[in-house]
Amino acid sequence: MTTPSSIDVHTLEQIAAANETGRTPVVFVHGLWLLASSWDRWAELFAAAGYAPVTANWPDDPETVAEANEHPEAFAGKTVGQVADHVAEVVGALARKPAVIGHSFGGLLAQIIAGRGLSVATVAIDPAPFRGVLPLPISSLRAAAPVLTNPANRHRAVPLTFEQFRYSFANAVSEDEAKQLYETFAVPAPGAPLFQAAAANLNPWSEAKVDTENPDRGPLLIVSGEKDNTVPRAIAEAEFHKQQKNSDVTEFAEIPGRGHALTIDAGWREVAEVALKFIQRFA
Repeated sequence: MTTPSSIDVHTLEQIAAANETGRTPVVFVHGLWLLASSWDRWAELFAAAGYAPVTANWPDDPETVAEANEHPEAFAGKTVGQVADHVAEVVGALARKPAVIGHSFGGLLAQIIAGRGLSVATVAIDPAPFRGVLPLPISSLRAAAPVLTNPANRHRAVPLTFEQFRYSFANAVSEDEAKQLYETFAVPAPGAPLFQAAAANLNPWSEAKVDTENPDRGPLLIVSGEKDNTVPRAIAEAEFHKQQKNSDVTEFAEIPGRGHALTIDAGWREVAEVALKFIQRFA
């Protein structure tokens, strides 16, 4: 099998390990302002449960937070379609059809992959909106403002200040934990996906779109953090209603008291176990 050139060494090693085990793979897809390493604890939990985890990088992702902050230009210009095709290549390199779990824009990407019929089961956590999802809460606009207020950011990588990260990710944790999360996980992010999502309902050719009706989509769980400013329940619930058109299982779960950092904060295990129980039912 020819290995797609866009897959980095980190992900290739995990693909090879997954194929060697013969276990069902679980592909984890991160969103903006995070790296694949944000899934490391999830990967350990799923491996202990008998799955083969693959924490997929986006194209050209630096390996570490320190490297990412030193070289923000590595993120610039990445689009939803480019990353979706990259994740599809990762999935295609696996010997078995995987489950896919994504957070934020990773949650949108996970739904795109499911809509292509490439996942056995999918969990989308606080997923970014796609074409046809209409709610636009004020808190979402404020969370996206660091990018969307400057059109030039479409072609740039944009870091968040601590105050911006506190609002968009870490509003539901203490100040001390917010600082720890910011220092441990936050990296610059490409501006393009936010512009694509913002304009999706105006652009029939938008890359930020999901085939919600494909009969091969597989079971889907959408998870919403009750206190998420970036993807409030109104957005996640609208995605759920769009996905309910599918003939397969579509479920919704709200995690009380949690913000957008719910996959990386001190309560990550609660969310991971919700996802794990869903995956175990179908994979």
